[in-house]
Amino acid sequence: MSDSSPVSPVAPVLDVWCDLQCPDCRTALEDVRALRARYGDRLELRLRHFPLEKNKHAFAAAQAAEEAAEQGKGWDYVEAVLGRVEELGRKGEPFLVEVAGELGLDAEEFDTALIDGRHILIVDADQAEGKAIGVTGTPTYVIDGERLDGGKSQEGLRERVEEIADRLLAARGA
Repeated sequence: MSDSSPVSPVAPVLDVWCDLQCPDCRTALEDVRALRARYGDRLELRLRHFPLEKNKHAFAAAQAAEEAAEQGKGWDYVEAVLGRVEELGRKGEPFLVEVAGELGLDAEEFDTALIDGRHILIVDADQAEGKAIGVTGTPTYVIDGERLDGGKSQEGLRERVEEIADRLLAARGA
């Protein structure tokens, strides 16, 4: 899922591999918000889905995030779900539809999307690509081909992402 803001063709890309039921991804949300605020449209921030098997509602949550993006509120939805990972763990798929309604999205369409699986291929493709490049846990950041694993420790990761982004932007004259 890409940020819906217009992006300059020279914008570096930061892929954030995420599991929407992962407490570490919730913790990383502060860094993601800070990066979005600092760089705006100068950095393309893409949510990439990497639902972990241990989180039984993560795959459905990834599909729901894609539906939210289709309805124009992808990042709002991601932030709302990540902010309440325990509730997702307790309530499951009904919680995903509930959050959609809270954000003013078409909750009925969410429910249908989760039933008909229209976003499964996107989630599967992200997960396969993640595995192919060595993602093993979440959150994992990839910028300019460098993989930064936030699942073990997030200490210093935002600073490292900023160093790389600043270098890339300087090289592009942005």
